[in-house]
Amino acid sequence: MSSACRTRILIALASAFLGLSACKPTAGADGDVYASTTLTIDKAEYAERLHGFWLGQSIGNWTGLVTEMDKIGGEGPHGVFYTRADWGGPDQPAIWGQGQPSDISPTIDFVLRRPGEVWGADDDTDIEYLYQETLYRAGGSTLTGEQIRTAWLAHIYDERSETPYGRDGEVWQNYLWVSNQRAHELMLAGVVPPQTGDPVQNSHTDMIDAQLTTEIFGLFAPGHPDMAREIGRLPVQTTARGAAEEAAMFYIAMHALAPLVDDGRPLREQVIAMAYRARSGLSEGGYPAAMFDFVANAHAEGRSWEAARDGLYERYQVRAEDGYDITGRDLYCNGCFASGINFGASLISLFYGEGDIRETIRIATLAGWDSDNPAATWGGLLGFIIGREGVEDAFGGPLSDRFNIHRTRRGFPDDGMDTFPAMAERGVAVTERVILDRLGGRISQDGRAWEIPLRNGARERHTGAERE
Repeated sequence: MSSACRTRILIALASAFLGLSACKPTAGADGDVYASTTLTIDKAEYAERLHGFWLGQSIGNWTGLVTEMDKIGGEGPHGVFYTRADWGGPDQPAIWGQGQPSDISPTIDFVLRRPGEVWGADDDTDIEYLYQETLYRAGGSTLTGEQIRTAWLAHIYDERSETPYGRDGEVWQNYLWVSNQRAHELMLAGVVPPQTGDPVQNSHTDMIDAQLTTEIFGLFAPGHPDMAREIGRLPVQTTARGAAEEAAMFYIAMHALAPLVDDGRPLREQVIAMAYRARSGLSEGGYPAAMFDFVANAHAEGRSWEAARDGLYERYQVRAEDGYDITGRDLYCNGCFASGINFGASLISLFYGEGDIRETIRIATLAGWDSDNPAATWGGLLGFIIGREGVEDAFGGPLSDRFNIHRTRRGFPDDGMDTFPAMAERGVAVTERVILDRLGGRISQDGRAWEIPLRNGARERHTGAERE
């Protein structure tokens, strides 16, 4: 059986595996739409899971920052990749580290904030925070280009003017890089998304940026990856096109599928099924789909994650296969910020982490390149699936629920001090709008739950089974 045929079959099986796992049948008292299978979600439980999302994302973000850009391939020590044996050992300098280890931690280990401490925002969390706040205040279920531009200009510092974070070379630090930074420059000049992600005006639209900033749109459309991609498309296209857009949409789809997970079944199989179903949104013949198949096959064949990572590096950064042309462009650090190689690395931690939040973050942290991105992405996804209590159980006890958005951004209430429970409640409010306005859902009679149809053909047209 060919690899392509095997992949199509697995996508179809994944759709069947996930399609009904967390659903409760609901009688069709209000018409045909409710005669179909319905996903019933307790709102208080969803808030607890959104708390887990922000908490897991923060753990992954800060743990991954310890090794960010330590290992990117090429000649010298930065080309000698980490292995599992390096966990708990000394951190090695990043490409910009001037011979020093990370100032976050001298050792490669989980970075945790316990009660009384505060999690700081970073680029893996702050734009998602900005998008949620903008949606919440606007009272809608989708963002417009003008809303995005207004929010970016209100809450992100201009690197040409003094910021609280000091200078960064010839400009001031504003915690934006590559495509995000170029999009911000265009917004300052009056350009409105999605034109800020037009490759003619933004030469960085195949970099990693959209993968950091849009996963949460999947959680706003529980059980509906197509609708999640629809409401997330404009935020993604603010900074990405092409393969980078597809990678960001894959992450959004994964988060939309997360509410379908059945707590009574093994998480390992369900996470892999989610990945195959999300793969159905990747274009055949493109390198994101090829990277997915490469990693999935390595995992299925029993190769170690280190062997899969080394193979990924050789195939894409060295041999430039499957149309991956970043190396030939002679970019800074061989495109270590590129969407593609980091998407591939994220898949390694997803598959080999097998649904275990600790192992997934550990592998993402050690795998290389922009390691805080996949660690944050999958930390958030798994944190949502297991909820706040599950995250705290996994990391040995209570963790801080305080969050400082003003570590990187500006203009929010209370001098930027927020809490995960409050952020989760606002996320619930946004999710409810999407459910009622876009998913054809309703609130249960007791007001405590949402009832969301899952077989509404007008809204869920492209499952893996249908593609098969």
